[in-house]
Amino acid sequence: MSFKSQKFLNICMVVLSWVSVALIGPNNIKRFFPATMIISIIEILNGLLGKKRKWWVFYNKPNSFLNGEFSYNIGPFILTSFLTLKLGYGSFKKFMLLSALVHAFFVFPFTYFAKRIKLFSLVRINSIQFFFYFILKAPLLYLIQFLFERKGKAL
Repeated sequence: MSFKSQKFLNICMVVLSWVSVALIGPNNIKRFFPATMIISIIEILNGLLGKKRKWWVFYNKPNSFLNGEFSYNIGPFILTSFLTLKLGYGSFKKFMLLSALVHAFFVFPFTYFAKRIKLFSLVRINSIQFFFYFILKAPLLYLIQFLFERKGKAL
């Protein structure tokens, strides 16, 4: 994939995600925003660690964080965090099932597709480990939201 194509894909990914977030509704955005931003910062830090340890590699040069993982972190990751909280918060089992489905879709078909179009490839981890890399953040997201809601009721 050419650098221009990758840049276009990254921009589309971010714009479409944020347009979709706007459809969630202002009350839900306000309610879930703090937890989503905290988990997104954690994901960005984990992404930097994964890049350093070569868990995955993006094919295009310059192989910078901004040209690779960052567009995913500020786009689809934020969207999936909002959606899983909106649709699953209140029932931990439902939340985890929804998170597992969303992350399974990203990890298995999308990762295969990304490798085929030479966007990125997993290097030092396999697809199962990549799935757990994402799904292990779901209980943390739920806990952060729970703590924010509990704090709000105490005020």
